Amino acid sequence: MVLVSAPARIHITLVDLNGTLGRIDGGAGFALHEPRVEVRVEQADELVVSGVHAEVAERAAKRVLSAFSLPGAEVEVRRAYPRHVGLGSGTQLSLAVARGICSAYGIEAEVRKLARVTGRGGTSGIGVAAFEGGGFVLDGGHSLRVKSGFLPSSASDAPPPPVLLRHPMPEWDVAVVLPALGERVHSRREVGVFRDFCPLPLSQVREVCHILLMKLLPALAEEDIESFGEGINLLQEVGFKGVEVMLQRREVREVLEACQRLSYGAGLSSFGPVIYALPRSTAEFAEAVSARRDVSCVWFTRADNTGAVVR
Repeated sequence: MVLVSAPARIHITLVDLNGTLGRIDGGAGFALHEPRVEVRVEQADELVVSGVHAEVAERAAKRVLSAFSLPGAEVEVRRAYPRHVGLGSGTQLSLAVARGICSAYGIEAEVRKLARVTGRGGTSGIGVAAFEGGGFVLDGGHSLRVKSGFLPSSASDAPPPPVLLRHPMPEWDVAVVLPALGERVHSRREVGVFRDFCPLPLSQVREVCHILLMKLLPALAEEDIESFGEGINLLQEVGFKGVEVMLQRREVREVLEACQRLSYGAGLSSFGPVIYALPRSTAEFAEAVSARRDVSCVWFTRADNTGAVVR
């Protein structure tokens, strides 16, 4: 029997949805210690899948069994978290299933190969890299020779992008907030957003790069939570992140603004509606945000600098 536990991820921003220099996508984000997915896998003569989000696990398992010519597997999803909320559950669950099946059969396969097999990482590489080793990740996107158009990962068959930087996240408290009301952008609607808003103006891409290079990354290296939070706040207004924030419901944007007032910085993870924040005081943050009628739940965690664990 094999158990695989994988961290959720925060997606801070996509970098370049203009493509003037011959590359698109790129992304920044980090792994979270909680929530997690946990999958139990055993060898079997046929495929049997049970537990939460079984349809996602089954789809990934079928691809892995076919790719490695394996007879079957018993897959149980013991822990998972909501889909399409901005925490990357599809990637983490798919990779956990793939890793579990390969480990159960004694097959050594790189995470990037498992991502190709399961169809993950076609736009952002943050989820794949979070599974692989945790930490803060900056990826370099895709060459236009490899991926010719603006598409979300769910609609792209491009390989996971190269990791340009992986850096341990400091032991900062991270608040994760799930608004009660929020748009869940996925599938055909997500494809439509990329079609309607891309390419972005080059000036927007340059501003995102400026904030990343001269604000977020130095703050991370110096463990300066105040400057890091300021950078997160700035990114909510520019580039594709500005589009993602704009597309959310007014109630979610109001929760985001409240979280920013109570923290060093707060942002929408991917399309949301999940919001992450670096609270000045976890007690004050919990009291103020939990009391809001437009918030479903709040929990506190820290970044994960390990990635998936197999045992």
